[in-house]
Amino acid sequence: MENNKVWFVTGASKGLGLTLVKKLLSNGYNVAATSRNLNDLSKAVGEFENFLPLSVDLMSEESVESAISKTLSKFGQLDVVVNNAGYGMLGALEELSDKEARENFDVNVFGSLNVIRKALPQMRKQQSGHIFNISSIGGFSGNFPGFGIYCATKFAVAGFTESLAAEVKSLGIKATVIEPGYFRTEFLTSGSLAVPKNPIDAYKEVRESQAAHQNDINNQQPGDPAKAIEVIIAAAESKDAPLHLFLGPDAYHVANEKIKAVQKDMEDWKALATATNFDNTEK
Repeated sequence: MENNKVWFVTGASKGLGLTLVKKLLSNGYNVAATSRNLNDLSKAVGEFENFLPLSVDLMSEESVESAISKTLSKFGQLDVVVNNAGYGMLGALEELSDKEARENFDVNVFGSLNVIRKALPQMRKQQSGHIFNISSIGGFSGNFPGFGIYCATKFAVAGFTESLAAEVKSLGIKATVIEPGYFRTEFLTSGSLAVPKNPIDAYKEVRESQAAHQNDINNQQPGDPAKAIEVIIAAAESKDAPLHLFLGPDAYHVANEKIKAVQKDMEDWKALATATNFDNTEK
């Protein structure tokens, strides 16, 4: 199969990113993919004529710009960007330091923004393109003890994707935020899930969540990454791609529970909360 579309995928040496890159290459797409370690990426994917592995520091605008430039030099266009790079952070808000919190935002939020800024000039020139930003069901519901900072980064991803979609619609460009539930990747391993350097024992629910995610949920996630990738590719090929793409029955359940909870709060407080405009009644 041959496909002329060019994909640019970050964080591609493991997890959903690696699964996506392998599937795209097998389907004949042209793929540029990034990782902090070029050897890890090349070893994980292998050699393909339609594959461009790139060592990129997403925190560096110069590094990201260079990667986009190399992609255009090799393939001549840029059709789909997938901001997949990121890592989990598990710790109560009180016990995570400012440094720990900011580092999570740097990778999960500002790294993606660097890619978006450098990719959009080419997409505007083409008057076409699609940007996928990988968030999480934790970017729609924050009801996960110990994941406050991580959820905050993923809420940010969802928020700027919504704004991005509105900004680029008239330019022929699409944007989608992907909000997966639990998929069986390396996400909950020590290399992808950071924990606080100074835990506080008083946070019982957080310690229980930490133990559950590291010992019980890891390697037992219900979601099949290969099936998730099929949905993402289908969305990229669809004329009616969604703005929000929830993945997994668990993600749908959590999203529906959040929507019901918000609707209940709104109805319970509607009379008081909507009586807040200036009274313009003539006297």
